[in-house]
This record gives sequence, C-alpha cells and structure tokens, in this order.
Amino acid sequence: MTHLQQLVDDADRDGIDKLVVGAVVHSSGRVLILRRSAGDFMGGIEELPSGGVEPGEGLLQALSRELAEEIGWCRPLTIEPGFVAGFDYTSGSGRAARQLTFAVAAPDRAVTLSGEHTGHRWIDPADVHDSDLTPESAQTIHAWARHSAGNDDVPGSSKPQRMSPEG
Repeated sequence: MTHLQQLVDDADRDGIDKLVVGAVVHSSGRVLILRRSAGDFMGGIEELPSGGVEPGEGLLQALSRELAEEIGWCRPLTIEPGFVAGFDYTSGSGRAARQLTFAVAAPDRAVTLSGEHTGHRWIDPADVHDSDLTPESAQTIHAWARHSAGNDDVPGSSKPQRMSPEG
C-alpha cells in the first residue's frame, strides 16, 4: 500500500466525509498565501491554496487540479518527500473534513488567481503572525519551515489533529 493510499484509508477509518488537499507553495524560503473572496466559506481570510478531492480523484491529481484552478499553475507537480501535514475540521456544509497539505516548490512566482481569491502574497514563515491565516494554516507553515530546516519532527504529519475552522 502506498503512503498516499494509507492517508485516504486512515481518513475513511476515522469517519472523515470530505478530503481536502492543500499546498505549501514556496520559493526562496517564502510561502504563498491567498485571500479568500468575501462571499465564500470563511470569506476574507488568508489561506494556503487548497480544495476538495472530487470522487474518483487521487490526492495528487486533486492537488494538481486545485493549483491549476486557484493559481493558474498548469505544470507537472513535484511533491517534496517526507512532508504532509494534516488537520481535521467541520466544513461549511457540516461535514467532517480532513485537509492534507503537501509541500511544492515554485520555480517562479507567477500566480494567476481564480475568482475564489482576491489577492495573494509571499510571506516568510516567521511572519504568519502578521496575517489572518487560521491557526491550522499557520501551524502547517511552521511545520513546513521546521521540516525544510532539517528538523524531521513535524507535528500533524502523521496523525491529523481535530480543529474547528475558526481555530
């Protein structure tokens, strides 16, 4: 069984109704964050690129689609090995959801936003306190920063934590 299939099986075993994939898109130590459109679920907040896994999609297929939709990134993905952070939350429709976030290096910084987002910026992981990221997204960015610095102790990388979307 592959590591990705194990993540899906674990979510199923844990009663998760909806899988969401996200990406720590990074370049030169900085991380891309997006601002959600005001009318959406959790509108106006900053977040990592992310979205739901559609029926019949694999995790990486869904991630590739979401990055194409949200930031116009239509290129083959290279997922960095050894990093996946996860957290559980209740979706806007009341479903038990699990977000699995992978690290993806951005060789350039070209971003074309969809209508789901009104802005984007690149931040240093140390500056997450100067954003309105959810605590879960901030924790994911910090976990990636520790991982990329060579510290393999990545909280949330083996068993997602249960969190509300508001924190």
